[in-house]
Amino acid sequence: MILNFSKIPAGEFLHFRKTLPVADVRSPGEYAAGHIPGAVNIPLFDDAQRAEVGTLYKKEGRTRALLRGIDLAAPAMSEKLRKAMDIASGGQLLLYCWRGGMRSAAIAWLCSVGDLEPVLLEGGYKAYRNHILTFLAGERNYIILGGLTGSGKTGILGHLKSAGAQVTDLEELASHRGSAFGALGQPPQPSSEHFANLLFDDLSLHDEKNHIWLEDESRNIGSVFMPDCFFERMKAAPVVALVMSMETRMPRLLEEYTSFPVEQIMASVMKISKRLGSDRTREALEALKRGDYPTAIRITLEYYDKSYHYGLSKRPEGQVIYVNTDTDDVAVNAGLVMEAAKDLK
Repeated sequence: MILNFSKIPAGEFLHFRKTLPVADVRSPGEYAAGHIPGAVNIPLFDDAQRAEVGTLYKKEGRTRALLRGIDLAAPAMSEKLRKAMDIASGGQLLLYCWRGGMRSAAIAWLCSVGDLEPVLLEGGYKAYRNHILTFLAGERNYIILGGLTGSGKTGILGHLKSAGAQVTDLEELASHRGSAFGALGQPPQPSSEHFANLLFDDLSLHDEKNHIWLEDESRNIGSVFMPDCFFERMKAAPVVALVMSMETRMPRLLEEYTSFPVEQIMASVMKISKRLGSDRTREALEALKRGDYPTAIRITLEYYDKSYHYGLSKRPEGQVIYVNTDTDDVAVNAGLVMEAAKDLK
């Protein structure tokens, strides 16, 4: 295009994002799949229009697609400009499309007509994704907080954070508590793509020279899959694993899960029925039907405990520091894990 708007690389764009609003001009479907956190969607095309223009481009070439795109976008231009004006700060805003091409240039032109000063992301959302994945692949001083299901790890992380430690709560970012029961009481999960965007934002707040606490997780948290580059860093990090008996964990689990409708808990049990086996699944479901939650919890813990012990056993020798405790007091256990980690570099 002839018009030449200011374009800046991803790192600089994200710096200015701290003080300036961001507009994502991709289609609603692209935005829903993942976007720069905090960005407002001002789409040039809706999903159907984007598909139509893309098909025309492939079949009939750039000029035909461009003209059809103008036909489709023109009727809603005033609405898009009003939205841009609404979010602009001091007449300025940042904006991006997929590759920093015609869609962002078109909205930038529209903004300039409305006396706004748009700044574009060089390389678009694709460049942003490359930037954050490079960041997530970087080496940091992670410490993994481990422990069997019901050990209160989330509460311990919260206590560590309150005490000044650097903590990234992966389950909070994923809107899932990490087991077959992890979706209970949680909002819808982000896509794996958007989870990585949220993770980048959270980790960016930390000093990478100091320890960053993470909870021990498998590669996926519910339907969210962590970026491979980040998960490999997690696997290489030291683990401080809390060792707590089933009896000590039971009160917490009863408190956390008996507040949900029994039908939801039974549906969660069915998610791991193949791993439990038909007999143990039936026993757990029957226990839930008669209100015997402790029995149902013990049955599911047999599976989760065995699985977690196996996972720890696969880690290199010396990577795991075991911390024994006979209490479920979060403050006490936070102190124990901090003491155990004090000599880690």
